[in-house]
Amino acid sequence: MNSTGLPPELQALQAKVKSAAEEFGLECFDVIFEMLDYDQVNQIAAGGGFPKRYPHWRFGMQYDQLSKGYEWGMQKIYEMVINTDPCYAYLLNSNPYIDQKLVMAHVYGHCDFFKNNIWFSKTNRKMIDQMANHASRVKRYMDKHGEDVVESFIDVCLSVEDLIDPYMPFRMEQKEKKPEEEKTDTIKFQAPRNYLDTFMNPKEVIEKEKTAIKEQKKQEKQAFPAQPERDILLFHIEHAPLEDWQADVLSMIREESYYFVPQRMTKIMNEGWASYWHSKILTERVLHSSEFIDFADRHAGVMVTQPGGMNPYKLGIELFRHIEDRWNKGKFGKDYDTCDDMVQKKNWDKKLGLGRNKIFDVRRSHNDVTFIDEFFTEEFCEEQKLYTYDLNPRTKKYEIKSKDWKEVKERMLNMLTNGGQPLIRVQNANFKNRGELLLKHEHHGQDLDVRYCQATLTNLEKLWKRPVHIETESEGAIKTYSVVNGEFSEMK
Repeated sequence: MNSTGLPPELQALQAKVKSAAEEFGLECFDVIFEMLDYDQVNQIAAGGGFPKRYPHWRFGMQYDQLSKGYEWGMQKIYEMVINTDPCYAYLLNSNPYIDQKLVMAHVYGHCDFFKNNIWFSKTNRKMIDQMANHASRVKRYMDKHGEDVVESFIDVCLSVEDLIDPYMPFRMEQKEKKPEEEKTDTIKFQAPRNYLDTFMNPKEVIEKEKTAIKEQKKQEKQAFPAQPERDILLFHIEHAPLEDWQADVLSMIREESYYFVPQRMTKIMNEGWASYWHSKILTERVLHSSEFIDFADRHAGVMVTQPGGMNPYKLGIELFRHIEDRWNKGKFGKDYDTCDDMVQKKNWDKKLGLGRNKIFDVRRSHNDVTFIDEFFTEEFCEEQKLYTYDLNPRTKKYEIKSKDWKEVKERMLNMLTNGGQPLIRVQNANFKNRGELLLKHEHHGQDLDVRYCQATLTNLEKLWKRPVHIETESEGAIKTYSVVNGEFSEMK
């Protein structure tokens, strides 16, 4: 499929980059490049990469920020690509030719990742059309109910758009199995002799067990939901007292949120993979000798990492290279892991040449959490000079806290788990037997930010139309925060 609006030299460049990508084993959707000016790029970037979104002030605000950043020389969008089939990407018409080469190669890396990474396999590849459909529906609701009413409701929905279950698309629906025969309400010991039955299974114990089991079943039937529900948006769509148009708007926000989930789950891997391949394709297939210095300058700009920060491009590409080097040299397996000789491990090289196949396997099946968890090693941490830092209460300055690779790894995993968001579930939708909503925060070492907690509960109350509570842990104690009639408080 041909790109639109590209001059002949860029069409020829695309063909060359595509051929090189295929030679290296990348498998991509058809890629359509569109040439835009900076204002058009900013408009599309404000909409998350989509040319048409539902009307909302948030997109206008983002456009204004991007435009000012470009005009003041503070930022510049080099490339933008979205996960669709065919895959759409945008080129800035003011970019130098070397930048267009880098962008095209980078885009083909992204496109291969979109097509082959398992976490993107459930996404809607026709989301451009779906986004346009959402825009039309929202406009109809604005015409019918008023622009301010609909936009205010969208504000509420967007504030809780992350309260979904990122793993739901991969969960298999379990079919209900009807038991062939009614199960007994008790668990009796099998007596070796009949005369021992009354001794091993006293009547009063059996009756007590029956009563306990009946009470448990009664409580299970009364529980709503039967199991804690992580997809809080879906729970509200199905059970909150929303008007039809409100439920439809919330379902659109939820659908778009699920579309963006894989990008959030694979930011480091995705950018690292695209950076790995733009470097490989350009330096080995596309660049002329006179362009290497300019490319190195651009590439270094992409890879730069501020002190104390984390650049997903840099971290991703270096970890992929680290994996490739390990599997090329055979630095894995029982023999390597149990070797205590550090000099021997440093010079370990079995010349297996398995690195390229390994990184393709990693690209296929991992997300950022599993990527870091499985392949972030002590050697890698030392090579990249990574560390953790915290605020020194005495000096009021951020200082290095630890260079221990396990602590660095743990800090990264905490940042990446659930996209850095707290994990919250619907615990009880009939709390206190008054139809109030009780949520539960699964505490994994990080306390809730009370300010965000208050804002989230306030907006959930607007959806649920009854008081909303959340149970959490803070400083080792169980606490419950509540919003009742818009008033936030801690339940005593």
